[in-house]
Amino acid sequence: MRRLVVWNLISLDGYFEGPTPWDLDFHTTVWGEELEAFSIEQLDEVGTLLFGRRTYEGMADHWTKATGAIADMMNSIEKAVATRTLDRADWNNTRLLKGDAVDAVRALKAEDGKDIYVFGSADLLASLQKAGLVDEYRLCLAPVVLGAGNPHFKPDGQVKMRLEKTRPLKTGGVVLTYAVEG
Repeated sequence: MRRLVVWNLISLDGYFEGPTPWDLDFHTTVWGEELEAFSIEQLDEVGTLLFGRRTYEGMADHWTKATGAIADMMNSIEKAVATRTLDRADWNNTRLLKGDAVDAVRALKAEDGKDIYVFGSADLLASLQKAGLVDEYRLCLAPVVLGAGNPHFKPDGQVKMRLEKTRPLKTGGVVLTYAVEG
């Protein structure tokens, strides 16, 4: 069974984006050579990138116009979109997961292959976490307090985790890797 790994940048107060959709300016506080290298390392481990519809649309818009090693990897990796509204996905190597997201992701995890990674997609993640499908969180903690925004973790019960690794960055950020317990 493939593992479901979550990768997101979050503020010290727990937001993965600011008060408006795609308000990600705080990402510049941690971005640099180290985080770029870490991103490439992670993308080598990915079998499938999983997105909710809104995150998929934003990522597709960005990465299809971007250049460089990360863009090349993002554009070539298999992607899956949990959606009830999209009828097609035009980003290279993308398939739609229609119907109930939890059931679709459970089936995706049962397929052979490398791990599944989720970027963004906080609403989708809330349902996957509640169903016990998330195996690991990799969070880059940015040294900034936003004061408002879209919280990474939705208020829907407790999630117990065990710290596996820490990776401090010269920018002041810290990459934290947690295994989800039980």
